[in-house]
Amino acid sequence: MGGKRSKCSFSRLEVILIVCLVLMVSVTVVLLVLHFVYKENNDPSEATANYLLGVGRADCTGPVAEIPLMGYANPGQVGGGLLMRLYSRAFIVADLDDSKRVVFVSADIGMVSQRLRLEVLEKLKSKYGDLYRQDNVILSGTHTHSGPGGYFQYTLFWITSKGLIRPSLNAIVNGIVKSIDIAHQNMKKGKLFINRGTVENSQMNRSPFSYLENPASERSRYSSNTDKEMVMLKMVDENGQDLGLISWFAVHPVSMNNTNHLVNSDNVGYASYLFEQDKNKGMLPGEGSFVAAFASSNLGDVSPNTKGPFCVNTGESCNNPQSTCPVGGATMCMAMGPGNDMFDSTRIIGQNIYLKAKELYKKASQEVTGPLISAHQWVNMSDVSVELNATHTVKTCKPALGHSFAAGTIDGVGAFNFTQGSVEGDPFWDEIRDQLLGEPSNETKACHKPKPILFSTGEMTRPHPWHPDVVDVQIAAIGSLAIIAVPGEFTTMSGRRLREAVKKEFDSHGTPRMDVVIAGLCNVYTHYITTYEEYQVQRYEAASTIYGPHTLSAYIQLYRGLARAIAKNTVQDLPRGPEPPVFAIGNITLVPPLIADRAPVNKTFGDVLQEVRQQYQVGDVAEVTFVGANPRNSAENATEHNFLMVERYASTSDSWDVVQNDASWDTRFYWTKGLLGRSNVTVEWHIPHGTEPGVYRIRYLGHYKKKLSNTHTFSVPFEGTSSAFEITTQ
Repeated sequence: MGGKRSKCSFSRLEVILIVCLVLMVSVTVVLLVLHFVYKENNDPSEATANYLLGVGRADCTGPVAEIPLMGYANPGQVGGGLLMRLYSRAFIVADLDDSKRVVFVSADIGMVSQRLRLEVLEKLKSKYGDLYRQDNVILSGTHTHSGPGGYFQYTLFWITSKGLIRPSLNAIVNGIVKSIDIAHQNMKKGKLFINRGTVENSQMNRSPFSYLENPASERSRYSSNTDKEMVMLKMVDENGQDLGLISWFAVHPVSMNNTNHLVNSDNVGYASYLFEQDKNKGMLPGEGSFVAAFASSNLGDVSPNTKGPFCVNTGESCNNPQSTCPVGGATMCMAMGPGNDMFDSTRIIGQNIYLKAKELYKKASQEVTGPLISAHQWVNMSDVSVELNATHTVKTCKPALGHSFAAGTIDGVGAFNFTQGSVEGDPFWDEIRDQLLGEPSNETKACHKPKPILFSTGEMTRPHPWHPDVVDVQIAAIGSLAIIAVPGEFTTMSGRRLREAVKKEFDSHGTPRMDVVIAGLCNVYTHYITTYEEYQVQRYEAASTIYGPHTLSAYIQLYRGLARAIAKNTVQDLPRGPEPPVFAIGNITLVPPLIADRAPVNKTFGDVLQEVRQQYQVGDVAEVTFVGANPRNSAENATEHNFLMVERYASTSDSWDVVQNDASWDTRFYWTKGLLGRSNVTVEWHIPHGTEPGVYRIRYLGHYKKKLSNTHTFSVPFEGTSSAFEITTQ
């Protein structure tokens, strides 16, 4: 039986709906494709690796007692305890085929000394052969003024830090090498991203009258007399997992002033602490794989003490060209930070820096790609000819410091009647200098004009040279990022001129759009570098520009040469330059010798002398005092020794869990030296917000030195524990 096939037909409404459906599907497909393409190009978690990356962090604290703190050159400022541990943070970037490497280290120290760098390179060579060398390893100091000194070979620094102190030098060398070891052992494929942003309310120019000497046409190009820009380099692995960051921002870590005796890493160290605690969840400070370095830049004239200079005796402003007060002179003129005290100011500035870095890290999307090239030379900076133009050539000078060097700054004043801005010498001090150290030569005087020379260090050679002649200049290019490693403290405008000159050199030789950053306090310390114009008014920074008025021009010429060699791929043709000397310096120091420790009668080491209270609330300070011993015993006999722990009782396991250590911002370790080998230790815990209610205790760990005979002693570990105390809710 045959039937008629029904004809398929759609109503007008159905046709419209079908068309809409097709359009919607098409649009959805297009959007999905665009989404994944965008995500692949912009999301680090979906990134294809361009480099091999490694990060590492290691303790470099060293002895925390009796060692002069390096920075303010205040002979009375010696270590007396610990606020925060000091760390070396290492970052290794290698090509995917591992043919070339660049190492950047930021260490929580005042500056990198030449002796320190040479010993680090020697250890690296013994471990890795020619893999890590003077040309591809950059060592940078954060410039904290609260770290132990004693790691210099040149006589000026040797005197101010009471000699070459082996325990201090060894701790830094070993910490830097260990951080590089950790980074080396953890290399993995990854990507780099760069970001920039403005940091507000965290700095001021401490020599604004010097800055105003720069040409008005130049100053008009900038909105501020400091560089407020932070440059941040983000590191992730090929799966988008966070590895670490390096931030470069120009500010002096001098929120902790020259009355401080607790070893710590100051404001930038606190920023590292916050970032690492945020990324390494559940870890104690100093632990965890994420590494955050807040490195120095052109901070020469940049202070974190944003309230500005005031006379501490009268309260009136001393913001004048000489930074002097009507009563008391320059020694009364001090700048204050934004906080209630130096601890609070450190916290505020450090948190400002951290929050900006956190924002930049989250938003970083500009990828860094390209080859790795590093260039390095040793240069005799006391004898550089500088071509200012086609007809005019000038020279640098033998090192010398001016009278205003002794005046200090508004962040840390000097002594006697020295003032900033001195363009004439003082007959009284000049006569004393001539009798004790010798008169500067006429040649050196003429070369440094208008600087009145206080110490002609380039002509002082006993027992060893007082200042370096041979200096490192170095640039490491990581793809589109060029890191200029400078051997000192460039002022704001000096840094701007250097960055601009290097960038122009790259541009003119076929390498445009380079991101150029300055890493400060690298490889060898040569004090300050001002502009020629700033040099003329001889404030502290200019008086400390040791190679004379044309120092900046010489460095610009040298770094342009390095940039040109990188851009033209002719680094191998660069002259190596004269190698720096290594002086045979003995172990004679003015640091008190370690003697046998003694406990009071009927007491032993670690016994509690003053107990904690039974109960505290958040915001209180839990404090306990123990029979102590010299902390230097621990620094010399233990690696990364922990002086204290705050522990919380866990009833479920009937055990004590460590919640804070001596690297924590909220703990403070004070050592008080008594007579005849006796000493006390006081531990404070500033109970932070977010602390869980419960039962806690504080433990102190140390070593006492016991006398075996008239010539032999040995160290014995001990510990003490406070009574348990309760933290309650308010």
